Order: sequence, then C-alpha cells, then structure tokens
Amino acid sequence: MLSYNCKYELKLLLRSRWIQLLSIMLLLLFGFSIYNGLEKVEKRKRDITAAKEEVKENDAVMLKLLDSVEGGMEVSASPWTIPTSPMAVGNYHPRVAAMEPQSMAFIATGQADLFTHYVKPRVSGDDSALNFAEMTSPVQLLFGSFDLAFVIVYLLPLLIIAFSYDVLSAERESGSLRLLAAQPIRIQSWVLQKLGLRFFWLSILVIGSLTIIFFAVGLNPFTEMTGFLGLLGLIITYMLFWFALAFLINLWVGTSAKNAVALLGLWVVFVLLAPSMLNQLGNTLYPMPSRTLMINQMRDLKAEVTKKQDEILDNFLRDHPEYAINDTTQYRGFYHRYMASQKLVKEELAPVVDKFEGQLQKQQDWIGRFKWVSPAIIVQESLNQMAGTSTRDYENFRKQVVGFASDWRQHFMPFLYNNQDFSQKDYPNLPKFQFEQRSSASFGVIPVLLLIAIALFGLGFTVSRSSKKGNILTAN
Repeated sequence: MLSYNCKYELKLLLRSRWIQLLSIMLLLLFGFSIYNGLEKVEKRKRDITAAKEEVKENDAVMLKLLDSVEGGMEVSASPWTIPTSPMAVGNYHPRVAAMEPQSMAFIATGQADLFTHYVKPRVSGDDSALNFAEMTSPVQLLFGSFDLAFVIVYLLPLLIIAFSYDVLSAERESGSLRLLAAQPIRIQSWVLQKLGLRFFWLSILVIGSLTIIFFAVGLNPFTEMTGFLGLLGLIITYMLFWFALAFLINLWVGTSAKNAVALLGLWVVFVLLAPSMLNQLGNTLYPMPSRTLMINQMRDLKAEVTKKQDEILDNFLRDHPEYAINDTTQYRGFYHRYMASQKLVKEELAPVVDKFEGQLQKQQDWIGRFKWVSPAIIVQESLNQMAGTSTRDYENFRKQVVGFASDWRQHFMPFLYNNQDFSQKDYPNLPKFQFEQRSSASFGVIPVLLLIAIALFGLGFTVSRSSKKGNILTAN
C-alpha cells in the first residue's frame, strides 16, 4: 500500500503541477531573499571599510603634522587640533570599533536594521553618549526585511498549508474516501503516508533550491558545512511541525474550507499573535523607565558637576598620586578638570543606567522563558543567532565598545596629567579594537521542534481514534 501511495501521490502532484509550482516559488523566494540579505551585508562591510579608510587618512595627516611640529616647523592648523596634544588625538583621531558581519549574516537581518555596526569613541564623550542606534525608515521597521529568515518563518508555513490542508477532505468531498475505507489500512496511517510523502518532496525541493541559490550567488555551502547543515536541519524540523499541525487538522476538523481556516488561524496565532503578546506583556510587566527623564537627570548632574570641577580635580589627584607628580596650578586646563569630573559623573549615573538596562534585561529574560509557546519565535531567534544579528550579539558589541571607550580614555590620562606631549613614537601604542564574537548558533532547538512535532502526530492519532467512524467518512 505504501508503494502504491508513493506512485499515486507523485503522479498526482506532477499532474496538478504542485511540484513544478513549488520549485519555481522556492527558487524565487530563496533567491531574492538571499540576494537581498547579501546586499545588506555588503553595504555593512562598505560602511565599516569607509570608516576605517577615513581613520587611515586622518592618521596620515596627523603623522605629517607631528613630524612637522617635532621638526620645529610651523603648521597651518588650529591650536586645539595639533596632535601633540593628547586630547586632540583622543578627540579628532578616534579608532573605529566595528562589528564585522559573520559568514552567515545574510540569512537574517535580526537587529541589524536597528543598531549601527561601528562607533568611534572619543575621550570627551561618556558611555551614555555613544550612539548605538541608527536612523531607520519607519516603513521598513513596520514591514521588516525580506531576508531568508522571513521566508522561512512567515512564508514557508503558508506554502505548507496550501500544500496539505485538503489531503483528507478532498478525498471525502470527491466521494473516493468510501472506496479507500474498504482497503486494509487505517485512515490515520493513510493520511500520515500522504503527508509524509508531501513532506519528503517539499524537503527535497527546499534542500535543492537552497543549494542551487547558494552556488548561484557565489556561496559555497561546503565551506560552511556546519552552518549550512544546521540551517537545513532547522528548516526541516520547522516544516515538520507545520505538517504535524496539518495532520491533526485533517483528522479533526472536516471540510477543506474549515481546514484552511483552522490552519491559517494557527499560523496567525504562532507567527503573529504569540510574538506580539509576549512583547506587550514584557513591556507591561517590566516597563522601561523614561529615557527622557534619564537624559534630563544626566544633564542636571553634569551641570552640577561642572560648577565643582576644581574641587573634583583636587580630590581626583589626591586619589591618583601618580597623576599629581607634575601637577602645577598653571598647567591645569579645561581637560584636566573635565576628565576628572567625567569619572564622577559616570559613578553617579551608574544606578540610573543600571536601572534602565536592568528593566531591558528583564524584558528579554521574559521573552526567553516563554519563547517556547511559538516555534516561530524559536526559529527566528535561532536564525538570528546563526547570522550573528541577535539581541545578545548587539548587547555583546555594546559592552565591548563601552570597555574600549574606557581604555581609549585611560590611555591618554597619563599624557594629560603628566603634561606630556603626544609624539610619533606613541602612535603605534594607540589602543585597537577587536570584536570578539562570544555567542554562537545553538542547534538545541532542533530536537525540541522534533519532539513537538511527534507530540502533535501522537495527538492526531489519539483524536481520530476517539472520534466516531462517521466523522471520518462523512463531511461535518
């Protein structure tokens, strides 16, 4: 019976042109989404490269000025920009702290359209002044990015629903189900075989389409075998979940129209409603403090500290005697007082910033705990992690940049307080930023999705056995 079903199902799919249509649609969807993702990655690389080239050009000018000044020549530059001043180097010649895209970054935009990928920390700035946000089109934020993750999470289930919603009901409505009931096979096994065969052929089409598109756009999946196989495993198990839902609905609901409505309703619940509800509940349970009030509090504190800069500087030098060796009142300038006051501002603002970040972390933890209610959330998060564009990746980048900004300021502190000029020999010792990717793609969700699909298949058998025989052979 299984071999007959295989032959019959393949002929049926070919005659109805389902396989041909799905092949074309998958090639178009995967092709355009991967191309679009690669374009975004290339733009990200170009932006980072342009920023680094700008730093190189500025450094070349800085070294020429240093060479002229050290040679006793006059230079045509504003006094406060001459690089013999350590603060001029720290402010006008910053390093680029960049988050380079990962090899699989093209599969999911994730948080990449919300946050910038490079920052230039300066000595006169503080951690709260580092801008990690980008000006992004509100229309794009509303509709999202058409990347491979969007096709997998949102569109692929719709193709599965269209491919499987009437497996049983079509036979009932055509009148052939009573003839099938005379065969020595249970109706549950027959539906499972038909859906299993459709799952098999769709899996072949997905794997083939992705492989073709990867080679067509110049990507060799064999160079990233682990990532490519992980991507395929994630897609296949996600597809299996939707086929398991189709199996349950086909045995439980009844007519083709009801099946379609039920499956589309489940798509809305799992793909649209559940993520939105989790996000709204997170915002309600852990509301974010007002960012406007936080900024106003920062400004008030900075204004108050400015009035006490001389006192703060005395206390700072008392706590750091290594900086007070060459200290004289006549050499005390704006930056001596400013840098000392910045340390106090950072300490005073720590509770305010920690409260803001703490609430944000609680929201993320809330979503992390309940993400299992929707396979769409699980798959989207896994794809973001695989691409290196998840919330965790950008939080890791932010923390590394804040640490580098502190190192950048601390590097110039001895120059400033010891009244030491910056010279050409000090240039090679400038701090350099190197981003460390600390999170990796987790494929632990694949067994979870597999278990959920198996549970749905088991529920389908249980539901159909408890139903009356007439509910299967006749329309509801």
